[in-house]
Amino acid sequence: MKHTQVAGGVVLNSRGEVLITNRSNTSWSLPKGHIEDGESAREASVREIWEETGVNDLVFVRDLGSYDRYRTSLDGGDDPSELKTIHMFLYTTPQMELAPTDSDVHPEAVWVSREKVSELLTHKKDKEFFDGLVF
Repeated sequence: MKHTQVAGGVVLNSRGEVLITNRSNTSWSLPKGHIEDGESAREASVREIWEETGVNDLVFVRDLGSYDRYRTSLDGGDDPSELKTIHMFLYTTPQMELAPTDSDVHPEAVWVSREKVSELLTHKKDKEFFDGLVF
């Protein structure tokens, strides 16, 4: 089994809405992705948020910690071929326009109310992580 380090963020706009992203029209998640060689977790989170949503005007608020989960399978469950340690950070942004730069993989990013985030996230561990946050 492959074990990868991943970083991403919970991004809030001025209305308090949360940014989520669609992957290959099969799943919804908070923006995140693999940490590249020589990159810190926070640097990777900023890069991944920009690639998946087009948001690049980010204000760092705080580290939200990390959690482990398997890769998301096509049916929304666990794919045990890859275990991910996901490092998450909280950001705010004045930027409202969304334009994923890797739209072939992430065709859509949307702002949603905090109350709707958990019902839209595909992976149960992502839902548990988000539901446990205080912000």
